[in-house]
Amino acid sequence: MHGDWTLAGYDTLLASARSPDGAPASLDASALTALDTAGAALLVKLLGAEQLCALIPSATGLSEERRALLLAVARVMRDRQRGQDKPRWHPGDGLARLGQATHSACQQVSQLLGFMGLALQSFAILLLRPRGWRITALVAQMHQAGLNAVPIVVLLNFLIGAVVAFLGATVLESFGATIYTVDLVAYAFMRELGVLLVAILLAGRTASAFTAQIGSMKVNEELDALRVQGLSPMELLVLPRMMALIIMLPLLTFIGVMAGMLGGAAVAVLSLDISPNRFLGIVQEIPLRHLLLGLSKAPVFAILIALIGCLEGFKVKGSAQSVGEHTTSSVVQSIFVVILVDAVAALFFMEMGW
Repeated sequence: MHGDWTLAGYDTLLASARSPDGAPASLDASALTALDTAGAALLVKLLGAEQLCALIPSATGLSEERRALLLAVARVMRDRQRGQDKPRWHPGDGLARLGQATHSACQQVSQLLGFMGLALQSFAILLLRPRGWRITALVAQMHQAGLNAVPIVVLLNFLIGAVVAFLGATVLESFGATIYTVDLVAYAFMRELGVLLVAILLAGRTASAFTAQIGSMKVNEELDALRVQGLSPMELLVLPRMMALIIMLPLLTFIGVMAGMLGGAAVAVLSLDISPNRFLGIVQEIPLRHLLLGLSKAPVFAILIALIGCLEGFKVKGSAQSVGEHTTSSVVQSIFVVILVDAVAALFFMEMGW
């Protein structure tokens, strides 16, 4: 090597440089006057990354800085070439991905259970110290997560109730049992759809907000500042959000059930010639336990949604990209867990004859 191996003279260097006929036994850089990454990359192309990595330790005339630069460029280009040469698919890749997904899922469940235990422990300790209750934070979260969600809950459940009534009437009309559309809408919203739709809505709306808020605080090192001041992030951030959802989700579920049946009533009155009094009379004959079964699932969904949203916020690493990734993860996990728990609860209630 001699002269300047830099970007400024790259064209001239590229025209004059030639690959050696055989593998060189040594590298002499005593005549080298300048070197940058462009020249180092060209040398890697001429000699090969593996060969250059082997020659650099014994090269003569190289300063420590240039030796480190050549070695770094050679290793990067070697690793990139190995990655390109790696086969894109292997028969065992699917099994490996399945194992990784299973391991990741087990870790998520373990972390969620541990976080839930820590939250319950903090809540039990806080019950013995009423002065530590964060009433202002609780009310603020109830307003943000509950009251602000009422319009979208009412609209969504009203439209879904109308759709369920239309579908039920279309099927039952062929059997001459159109009147049972009322029972279909009432049972569906009391037992399943009311709480499920509200929980999914809050999983997308509230869990993501919890993750983004706590994640942003972690990025800005506000959580560390709280710990330095002797304040517990669990008591200050997690418990008010969890308690707010435990209080508001059953209320939103009841509102959603009423809105869904109102949508069904609108279809029944306008399209099925069922009077409002007749609709109310049929609804009043339905046992109250079906509504209570639906409402009983709301606190469980509230705890899961709040804890998943807060846990993902604490997992944020320290960048805006990490905040976005964990926000998406909290929404996906919350919706999946809500549907899974609802399915298990439905099977349990059916087996118990409730």
